[in-house]
Amino acid sequence: MRAAAAVPAGVATLALVAAACSLAWQTDSPLVPRYGGNVEGSAPWFLVLLVAAFAAYLVGLAALRSAPASARATIVLAVAIQLVPVAAPLLISTDAWSYWSYGWIGSSGGGNPYSEPPQEFAENPALPWMGSAWLDTTSVYGPAFTAVSEPLALVAGGSEDVAAWTYKSLAAIAAITAALLAGRLSGRKAFAIAFVGWNPVLAIHAAGGGHNDAWVGALILAALALSASRRLQAAGVMWVLAIALKWVPILLLALRAVEARDSGRRTGHRGFASAAVVVAATATVLYGVSWPLAIFPLAGNAALETSYAIPHRLEQLGIPGDLAIGFALAAFLGGFAWLLREAGHGRARLGLAGCLALVTTPYLAVWYLAWAVPLAAADDDSVAIAACLVLCVYLLPQAIPV
Repeated sequence: MRAAAAVPAGVATLALVAAACSLAWQTDSPLVPRYGGNVEGSAPWFLVLLVAAFAAYLVGLAALRSAPASARATIVLAVAIQLVPVAAPLLISTDAWSYWSYGWIGSSGGGNPYSEPPQEFAENPALPWMGSAWLDTTSVYGPAFTAVSEPLALVAGGSEDVAAWTYKSLAAIAAITAALLAGRLSGRKAFAIAFVGWNPVLAIHAAGGGHNDAWVGALILAALALSASRRLQAAGVMWVLAIALKWVPILLLALRAVEARDSGRRTGHRGFASAAVVVAATATVLYGVSWPLAIFPLAGNAALETSYAIPHRLEQLGIPGDLAIGFALAAFLGGFAWLLREAGHGRARLGLAGCLALVTTPYLAVWYLAWAVPLAAADDDSVAIAACLVLCVYLLPQAIPV
């Protein structure tokens, strides 16, 4: 395929994403998660347009793989595709309003989001908007994210729209940052930028849904980029911040540590340790000793099964639930042991590790791709890239009301 086809394919992706997002402005659109996420109706045309956008995205990637297009054009299209969903209302998920709710508890409610669930605060303006399933759940997010959520809740005040667009905008910025950093780290700059930045699934759930997984992806890529430029202490700080948003980066850091030991690559131990102390001390001042307990509701969520999770699919085939979870756990442990071996040979395959986590978790959400996809692009790992594309196709319909 000729490289000249890449830019038109990117433009087509942009137009189709914009068309899909415009459907959310229809009166009572089921794409907008009202009533605690309990919205009735279907949006088949949204799914059709998103599938078409992903097909155009694949055409663009194929063209870029054969011959790179202009880096400037690739970047412009990546920025446009990731920003377009910001213009839509909050799409599909209520998570951004849950972030608002937990931030409000700490900033205005006089409570502790790690020990007091949202339903205990009747005056919380986010209650009618956040997901009804999480009203009785304390925060599962890391203390850095919760601390940032508090001033954002003050900015939002009592406005669900301001809260939604704040998180949507920040997620879009994070996705664009991850795309640019992936391009910097990869040997195929234009392809890596497009792989992340032109991805319509990421755009819909980052700038569209405002998910903080985009923040995690950007911080991990920032850590890798800083390490590559020998700013090791700053890289250590980025790793701490990523872990203090969500706990998943711990697994990736373990692979990097094994890789560093084998290759002799220097690491930013002082930056990591200093940042860890500051984050832990600040979190303890703000939230007492409750914040480490966030791992327990998180583990409780992981025990739940989403319909797209592979263990759930195994159960649909007739395999007993405990056995399906056991298969997934064994697959994760075996796969991670192999990844540790690869890291011990000097190659931490973080993109593949991200895919492994998604394939084996009982609680699988499409927006988790926001950290797996950038890692695969940055690694320039053909196996991880293929795995991410398969996961994108598989998860594309998830959460879309049809």
